[in-house]
Amino acid sequence: MKKILLFLFTIIFNISSVYAQQYTNQDTIRAYRLHEHVKIDGILNEKIWHETPGIDRFYQQTPDEGEKASERSVVHIAYDDNAVYIGARMYDSKPDSIVARLSRRDDMNRTDVLVFLVDPYLDRRSGYFFGLTPKGSIIDGTMFNDDGFDLTWDAVWEGEAVIDSLGWTAELRIPFSQLRFKNVKNQVWGVNLMRDITRKNETSMLAFTPRGSSGFVSRFPKLVGISDIKQSKNIEFLPYVRSKFEMIHTAEDNPFNDGFMIKPGIGADFKIGISSNLTLNGTINPDFGQVEVDPAVINLTDVETFYFEKRPFFVEGASIYEFGTGGTTEQWNFNWMAPNFFYSRRIGAAPRGSVPAYDYINYPEGVTILGAGKLSGKLRGNWNMGLLTAVTKREFAEIEKDGIQSKSEVEPLTSFNVFRIQKERDQGFQGLGFIGTAAIRNFDDKRLRNEFNDQSYSFGADGWTYLDGKRRWVVTGWGGYSRISGSSQRMLDVQQSPIHYFQRPDQQHVSVDSTAAFLDGYAMRVAVNKQKGNWMLNSAFGMISPGFDVNDLGYMSRADKINAHVAGGYRWTKPDKYKRYLALLTSVYVNMDFSRNITGQGFWNRAFIQFPNYWSFSIMAGFNPQTYNNTRTRGGPLTINNPSQFYSVEFETNQSKNVVFRTESFLYKRTDGYRESSIGLGLDWKPLPNLMFSFNPTMSWTDDNVQWIKNAEDKTAVETYSTRYIFSDLQQETFSAGLRANWTFTPKLSFQLYVQPLFSVGNFSGFKELAKAGTFDFNVYGEGNSTIEYKDGIYTADPDGSDGPAPPISWYNPDYNFNSIRGNAVLRWEYLPGSTLYLVWTQNRVAQEDEIEFHFGRSANVLLHSNA
Repeated sequence: MKKILLFLFTIIFNISSVYAQQYTNQDTIRAYRLHEHVKIDGILNEKIWHETPGIDRFYQQTPDEGEKASERSVVHIAYDDNAVYIGARMYDSKPDSIVARLSRRDDMNRTDVLVFLVDPYLDRRSGYFFGLTPKGSIIDGTMFNDDGFDLTWDAVWEGEAVIDSLGWTAELRIPFSQLRFKNVKNQVWGVNLMRDITRKNETSMLAFTPRGSSGFVSRFPKLVGISDIKQSKNIEFLPYVRSKFEMIHTAEDNPFNDGFMIKPGIGADFKIGISSNLTLNGTINPDFGQVEVDPAVINLTDVETFYFEKRPFFVEGASIYEFGTGGTTEQWNFNWMAPNFFYSRRIGAAPRGSVPAYDYINYPEGVTILGAGKLSGKLRGNWNMGLLTAVTKREFAEIEKDGIQSKSEVEPLTSFNVFRIQKERDQGFQGLGFIGTAAIRNFDDKRLRNEFNDQSYSFGADGWTYLDGKRRWVVTGWGGYSRISGSSQRMLDVQQSPIHYFQRPDQQHVSVDSTAAFLDGYAMRVAVNKQKGNWMLNSAFGMISPGFDVNDLGYMSRADKINAHVAGGYRWTKPDKYKRYLALLTSVYVNMDFSRNITGQGFWNRAFIQFPNYWSFSIMAGFNPQTYNNTRTRGGPLTINNPSQFYSVEFETNQSKNVVFRTESFLYKRTDGYRESSIGLGLDWKPLPNLMFSFNPTMSWTDDNVQWIKNAEDKTAVETYSTRYIFSDLQQETFSAGLRANWTFTPKLSFQLYVQPLFSVGNFSGFKELAKAGTFDFNVYGEGNSTIEYKDGIYTADPDGSDGPAPPISWYNPDYNFNSIRGNAVLRWEYLPGSTLYLVWTQNRVAQEDEIEFHFGRSANVLLHSNA
């Protein structure tokens, strides 16, 4: 298989590029050298803005594609030895109607904006963008893969704007130290300009991507005139000092925490320009205290909850490490979740080690990152490269047992490493890339070798090639290999974990090896996508072998999966009096395991329309015939997935308005009685140009007749391989909401509030066991000869009564009534470019009720008065 994958990517990369043609705007833009000082104040009173020709060839992308912009814009580009300058006049026939909202950095908040986009390498695939609003708020980020945008990159640059009787004006100064470009005398860059007029829902540019097409950076006109400049070896050093005050409710005699703690901290971030092509970012003992808290969730499945990365050091430049997505504008997946080779939340996550018995414990909340570094840029031969390494501290829990205090190691010293390299040629007509990851641990307490992998490695290759000169069709693919090693006990646990379930008794293609010292496997996916035109077509085939595992430094939910789909549709992109955009999509897909058991199959359909007033509506529906389920019994035999159907409806009003409303509803039901439904609302309100509120409540209901409870060994259970698989009915109601408030005082001073309440009730009843492997038949406890009783919070069931040979089975009452509220408030002040002060308040409150009945008012009151 490894040789086949290598051959596949070699073919993809070496297909003849004779058809590699790319449309680009043939206009040439010129920059002029400065001979005077430009004061960045938004006032165009310098000579350069009046004595050089301006750029005014703006054409609408929306709403009237290809037409001249409805309002004239004139932009000048200049430079000196240290920076590039933009001076722009945005005329407006109704200057009192300019939408000029004040917002935090990188939050455009539906306001007018001017954006300068530049491809300094002229690689036609990547670059930077810098935007300025009429109120002086800024956005910046990077471009990648020709069509991708990443707002996580923050540069050190200046911009000011002024609104006047003619419209508004803007001045930008972008130091060359913030850009990467070739070390040549005469620079030739790709460049574009974009203007948004929000009240008209109008976006105009020099060069844009037509509807139903792809490619953006590759269309940029050339910028000439910049010469005799050098990129300085930029060095930025950002030290931090933190003082954290923590107040929690704890037992009065807790020897480790009296309820009030002060936690000082010190560290630093730094950025060094190694060369014109490479930049080193580093952090020592980073502080992520300003990051928004993760939402609370109720997870009753065997799949780990995925949380998005929010920490600035790992978010910035994360697009470099994206794998398997290059070359195509569409990543359609049906019943398939691709493994993520690099999931940065693994670095600095909560410790996972066990501890001995204790009376009191002080368990660390997270693993300390001693230091981390990222080296990124371009190598010779136009290879894009990213290297990340991080070292996390050995962590200990403090415990007290019978008055004796001690420490127990709960996380070993660990080194995490990721390497990514990618090359594009023929202006992105073809691409080839590689990724490698390694997690290496050092154990002081050998006990932890049975709980953690010693070493984990993964390697992958990805690539793409267009099949025709007009770039309508593209083939993308990736393949990967993983290997983890550790003690025999650790490898035994991994084989039986929810990702693998090697212990399933009715499978023949894999089995548990109690002597294994390592586990390895492979994964791959190939897709074909039609990039342009009104007709859409996408097809993919992928597989993940039973032993593939990248969870030490990546994220994956399941191994042992084969998946394929064919999807297509038609889109109407030309606006008329009934619509602005309409798309109809359909798909058929199938999943199976490596024993060829069909575990998923279905038909999916969706319709989406955007009306002339920019309101939008979509409806989705699908049907799933009967298939097998190989995970419901948590490592046991197959069961049946009965036929099901699902529906979803979404609606949203015009996003450019001061009040935006949205709603979505979902319904899934099976023929056996399972039913899941939800309804969500959304409201964005902008009462002032610098103030925005957002409220997104969701209510969901689940009636599950096969909620897994536990597995119990019993040699008399001959129909289910000597194990009884216990399930129950579950009635679950959950309310959650996200409340946000953004108040921007100036472009550099803002306040952000986030609050997330969660109320969830789960009522378990009708306990039963699987009657026969490979079916959906169950024996309900309390019927026939079986008995069940409840006492002191414990259920005890006897499958064949007191006179039968089967032993009784016990489990704790799983009913719950869980309430929580999480939130934080952040005051952010960028007092100097690149230097920021944060004041952060965080709240996390949890309460549980004995009453197993959903009652919003009572739960809110209990939570309000909770000390937990």
